[in-house]
Amino acid sequence: MRKVGLLAVVVLVAFPVIASAQSRDAVIHRIIEESRAAYRGACPCPYDLSRDGKECGARSAYMKAGGIKCFPRDVTARDIEEYRHGR
Repeated sequence: MRKVGLLAVVVLVAFPVIASAQSRDAVIHRIIEESRAAYRGACPCPYDLSRDGKECGARSAYMKAGGIKCFPRDVTARDIEEYRHGR
């Protein structure tokens, strides 16, 4: 019975941390998707494919102009807070 009680405490302590990390990852994913969708051209990110089927790479808007969020490292803590609070 003691093991069950200890397990319950561990789950109650760990679950909010895990849920928070998942929701943070989900927010980052949504921010990236919205950023990419806002770009009107064919190559927002280096990993996208151009109309000729080749990887965009250095031809992407991300590499040329910046401002587009393509990778989780591009999303700042401020971006996440603004997203969560409706900007």
